[in-house]
Amino acid sequence: VVSGKRHDLRSLDVCSIDPPGCTDIDDALHATRLPNGNFQVGVHIADVTNFVKPKTAMDTEAAYRSTTVYLVDRRIDMLPELLGTNLCSLMSNVDRLAFSCMWELDNDANIVSAQFHKSVIHSKASLTYDQAQARIDDSAQHDTITTSIRDLNMLAKKLRARRMEAGALTLSSPEVRFRLENDSQDPVDVELKALKETNALVEEFMLLANISVARKIYEHFPDAAMLRRHPEPLAQSFDSLQQALKPLNIQLETGSSLALAQSLDRAVLPDDPYFNNLVRILTTRCMMQAQYFCSGTLTPDEFRHYGLATEIYTHFTSPIRRYADVMVHRLLHAAVDRDAGYASELTNKVAMAEQSDVLNHRHRMAQQAGRASVELYTSLFFKGKTVDEEGYVTQVLQNGFSVLIPSYGVEGIVYTTSKGDTPALEYDKAAHSLVSSDASVSIGLFQHVRVVLQVDDSPVSANVGSMRRKLLLQLVEPHVPGLSLTETELSAIRATKPTQRSESQIIELVTTHPEQVQSI
Repeated sequence: VVSGKRHDLRSLDVCSIDPPGCTDIDDALHATRLPNGNFQVGVHIADVTNFVKPKTAMDTEAAYRSTTVYLVDRRIDMLPELLGTNLCSLMSNVDRLAFSCMWELDNDANIVSAQFHKSVIHSKASLTYDQAQARIDDSAQHDTITTSIRDLNMLAKKLRARRMEAGALTLSSPEVRFRLENDSQDPVDVELKALKETNALVEEFMLLANISVARKIYEHFPDAAMLRRHPEPLAQSFDSLQQALKPLNIQLETGSSLALAQSLDRAVLPDDPYFNNLVRILTTRCMMQAQYFCSGTLTPDEFRHYGLATEIYTHFTSPIRRYADVMVHRLLHAAVDRDAGYASELTNKVAMAEQSDVLNHRHRMAQQAGRASVELYTSLFFKGKTVDEEGYVTQVLQNGFSVLIPSYGVEGIVYTTSKGDTPALEYDKAAHSLVSSDASVSIGLFQHVRVVLQVDDSPVSANVGSMRRKLLLQLVEPHVPGLSLTETELSAIRATKPTQRSESQIIELVTTHPEQVQSI
């Protein structure tokens, strides 16, 4: 601060808004009203690069890991705990080093000016989404932090409306949250994650920071900027979905992200409030995956992020848990500080492209590990339970169909050969549906079904890998002879006592000795 290399922002009313229990706090925000009626808005990001220097052992390991992996019961950190949850984390009531994006925004959330600089902040509050929402909703609160959050929320709504007008997509996926027992870490409840206004508040300003930084680093490093793109989906990816929507007189316009966003808004059924969310879930599955890339390896017209409807994008806001953000911080520092030294890798587009491939691979692996963790805990939660629930058909296969159960956010497959070698339903390729032999029953996308959900305890082999259990879904309605459960069979299933096996032992096995467990 004394040398002028950092801006002293400790007097600002900065706060962080995160999920409950978050200790690796990457970001904090503030908003202050200016004398001219505009707003000074700041997004302050943990200054990880102050501690993680290029070509050190810590940097090499972080580059290899590329991302923090989030499992149901634990987190596998990209950085050492001392950094991620202490020295870098923007916790409240302590001074912390940050990299700040500062804008002057008018009342319509238009950017008047933007600045980027290293800083020192002193967060006044570490809030959860619920706590921040409570401050917005409580008209009796008028302290500076609450006023700041309300101003941020007002501006975020305008930023979001502008993104939607530009064609940004609001997609969806069934995300579940487990509540674990303190001692055994056994799952005792499972629910869909609920999003609040404050989730969107944080998201909008993180997006604004990422876009602003992307423009800045590309301006200074046109051949070696670390960016993120989302390719436009192939039109044929929507064929099955379009076919299923046609009988409902609904058509998705896939010519542009704006056309798709508008057609998704129109995809509603008055008597089924969940239908639009389901269409968005299935639309998400038609998309290409977003990718990191080096700007010097593609032409500018390939930079576009389809889902966010922006011409350029990067990741800057989570350097504690993503190595791409660490690289972007170094690029931004070199762009805004002429005296900042930087490693040759920042201008080596071959090395940057190679690291991009590692980032993309590690990101996919982290996603798969997270899904496997949810699968494990879902099986543990439903062990010994027989759940009779309504669901929606989300995929039609030649030998079965997937069912999403909205009340739990879980998905499984009903196989059509469950009671013998002869399929009870035949696949109709032209209609992309499953049809009974007498054509009295047809099952296609979006159809309401009733299923019984259990955990299949039957061993799949004689080794320890047989401890892996699958969710078993059995059809109840519509009634398909030879496939659907009868009331007698349903009563028998409910009366069956589950096999007793310690859940905590299974968790200990799969987390302590993963090499002994096959296909987990």
